[in-house]
Amino acid sequence: MRLSESLRGGLWLFADMALNIWALSIVKAWGADVPAAQLVFLRAVTGLLVIAPWIWFARARFAETRAPGLHLLRVGLSTTALTCSFYAIARMPFALFTAINFTRPLMMIALAALFLSERAGPRRWMAAGLGLIGVVIAVEPGGGTSTLALLALTTTVFAGTAAIVVTRKLRDQPTVVLMTVYTAGLALATAPLAWVGWTPVGPSDWPVLLAIGLFAQSAQVCFLQAHRLAEAGLLAILGYGSLILSTTVGWLIFAEVPRAGFWIGAGLIVVSTVMARNSAGHRKQGG
Repeated sequence: MRLSESLRGGLWLFADMALNIWALSIVKAWGADVPAAQLVFLRAVTGLLVIAPWIWFARARFAETRAPGLHLLRVGLSTTALTCSFYAIARMPFALFTAINFTRPLMMIALAALFLSERAGPRRWMAAGLGLIGVVIAVEPGGGTSTLALLALTTTVFAGTAAIVVTRKLRDQPTVVLMTVYTAGLALATAPLAWVGWTPVGPSDWPVLLAIGLFAQSAQVCFLQAHRLAEAGLLAILGYGSLILSTTVGWLIFAEVPRAGFWIGAGLIVVSTVMARNSAGHRKQGG
């Protein structure tokens, strides 16, 4: 039974990765022509429509909402992370975008130490340093990747990780509240920017752009299902498959062929995140 649940959890995670990559592929294809804020707004509005029935049926749970300041901070950080993410993916190789996003657990080491009072031992700081070296090698300074894109992705990693820290402080609140505030907050926060820089969209293009929200929101459901069925350690290992998927999509659809330096750097990033997670696991087992 345990094996069956692990297998099902792995399949849900694969669906999550595939849906996210499909959504990001659309963003990558359109991001150079449509402002990132507009794409985030459309993604949020579509996502809100998808979960609207759930919001209605679970409306009584909203009475449990607390800490509005933390909710606002989470929305602000998430808006920054997603907008910068959409900007970056349209201007850099898909595989590199995915590899650098793997540094989030390393960023978590510093943020958790600062804001959650979680101690980080020498092994975890060593992992963070190794990951930073991996990023430098993978990026290959002077290799043609836009500086603004790299800055945007760095902001994405920082803001996205900070949003996770805030979410952990809100973990006692209902999932429907967290998802609704997140999605509605994204829509409200990006609406002014989307309005100011709105780029007209042709009738035949609307289904494609709205699919971003549909895929992204469906991916969240798959992610939650995966973590309900399988152990986090197994899912963390399987999650590295997204690097293979994104590299394949980048090669087949966007004609992006990673250089040797990318594979060396990506390998160091993966090793460093495994080290950080193993270190965290040993600390929990040790009490």
